[in-house]
Parts: sequence; C-alpha cells; structure tokens
Amino acid sequence: MQKLSKIAVLTSGGDAPGMNPCIRAVVRTALYNGLQVMGVRQGYQGLIDNNMYEMNNRSVSNILNLGGTILKTARCLPFRTDEGMEIAYKNLKAKGIDGLVVIGGDGTFTGALRFSKKYPDIKVIGVPGTIDNDLYGSTYTLGFDTATNTVIEAIDKIRDTADAHDRLFFIEVMGRDSGAIALRAGISCGAEAILLPEKETAIEELIVSLKAGQYNKKSSSIVIVAEGDKHGGVYDIAKAVEKEVKNYDIKVTILGHLQRGGSPSSFDRILGSRLGYAAVNALLAGKNQQMVGLQANHIVLTDLEEALNQHEFKLEEDLMQMMEILSI
Repeated sequence: MQKLSKIAVLTSGGDAPGMNPCIRAVVRTALYNGLQVMGVRQGYQGLIDNNMYEMNNRSVSNILNLGGTILKTARCLPFRTDEGMEIAYKNLKAKGIDGLVVIGGDGTFTGALRFSKKYPDIKVIGVPGTIDNDLYGSTYTLGFDTATNTVIEAIDKIRDTADAHDRLFFIEVMGRDSGAIALRAGISCGAEAILLPEKETAIEELIVSLKAGQYNKKSSSIVIVAEGDKHGGVYDIAKAVEKEVKNYDIKVTILGHLQRGGSPSSFDRILGSRLGYAAVNALLAGKNQQMVGLQANHIVLTDLEEALNQHEFKLEEDLMQMMEILSI
C-alpha cells in the first residue's frame, strides 16, 4: 500500500454551506495523523495555476460558521482536457502530494474520476457538496439542509405579504435536475402546489387546483417551481395561469443564489465534519476513486463511478404523495 505523506483539498463547482466545516475536518484530521495538507484555491483551476498553500490548524480556525468556501471555487474548462490534467498532475507531483480530497457535485466528481484513472498514483476521495441533494450514495449532501431552511424562511415571509394582498406567488427555487429543495420547502411552508422535474404536472391540472382553492375561500396561494420543471421558466408558467385564474394578483419571485449563501445549519456543520474526517481516513486506508456519504446515519463509501452513473436517486415517495393531500 502506498504510504501517504501529503494531501491536498479543494472545493469545486457551486459553493454549498458546509464546505468550510468539511475543509476544517480534512485539515485537522490529516495533521493529527502526521500528514501535511495543501489547500488548493479556485478548485481545479488552482491545480493548473499551481495556486496552493500549506495549511495548519490555525488556517481553519473560526470557519465553522462561514458559508461559501475559504478555498474559493471556480469552474475550470482547461481541466477537462488532457493537457490541463497533465499540468495539474505535474504541479501536484512537484509538491509531493499523493492524495486529493475533492468537495463538490457531479461535475467535480467527473473531473476527479477521469484524473484519477489517468494518474492512479494520486489517490482521490470525493465529498458530496451540492445543495441539490442529487448524488447517489449519500442520503444528504453538504448544503442541502441549509439551503432548504433558507428557502423556507424566505417563503414564510412571502406568505405574509401574499395573505395581506390576496396574491398568488410563484416562487422559483434551485434544482435543475432535482426537486429535493422544492419538495421539502413546499411541504414545510404549506405550498398549494409544487412543480418538480421528477413529476409532470399539467398546467391545466395546476389551474384546476388553484381555482378549487379560490372556491374554498383561500385568500392567497404559493406555488413553488423547481428551476428544472419541464414547463420551462417560472414566468412562462405564471403567464399561462394568469389567463385562467382571474381573481388573484399574480407575482413571481426567483430566490436564485440567495439559497447558496448563509451560515451552515447545525446539520451541515456536523455532516461536513463527519465527511471530511471520513475522507482523510479513507485515504489513509488506501482507498481511491471513492465518495464518502451518509446512509442510515452511517458513513459509507461508494465508487465515484457508481455515484455518477447510478440514476436510482429518487425523491421520497411518501413526501410526493403528501404534497398533494396536505395542500388541499
């Protein structure tokens, strides 16, 4: 088994609350086990630009409560090329780095897997960091809990003004391929309808539901739309409904990047710490091309290839059934 002496850690793709607690756990677990740790700035771009620095225990002091990532993040097109990967590899080898922890989503893992297959002497462990909660192999991903709570807080405030003015609000939340945030936030806030990428809801069906709400003396309504809904943008959906639902003043709110920021929740702080700790221990055990994740409150390892290619990740069936029954 190859003996580790120095590892690097990076964050890539979209930022997610909980990345900083994870970085902290990686650094301190590695140092505890006698490893040196390099922080890579700007994700894979930092590997290519040789933008790395040595981290110590004080490098990660007082970051548990910070959103975003102290290592910064970026999308890096050059890393998708063989030439870009070769530059990254040479920079890592020049610094004596033999293990890499990558924190991010499916794009991050795709790059990590390809790099590891090309240069197997540098072991790679992935940590799922994405607010979309859409990676196979972990029940929850870093940032999902915080992002959902942020959405709930925003919708609660919008509900106040909707009630005051007898308005129908269409609220778009993040989730291009996953309706996880929309579903949980919608149930938590008592939304009258939730439009998800995973479930086809006809506009006609939505209109009937909203008219029924009016008939039942509902003074306001909230419709949550995941950005990946098959009907397209939230403005198009609102316009289609406006033609048929006459008594409501219809407004649209797009929460956008508001959902990514903010101090991580207790859950995400603990999850990030557990996954960072587990990632270093996996490297020490000689593991490679694996993702650490949480299942049934236990840390498990999943092959990166399986995490990327397995498409059985589904929203909870009971929540899908509940959303229609509880919105009546």
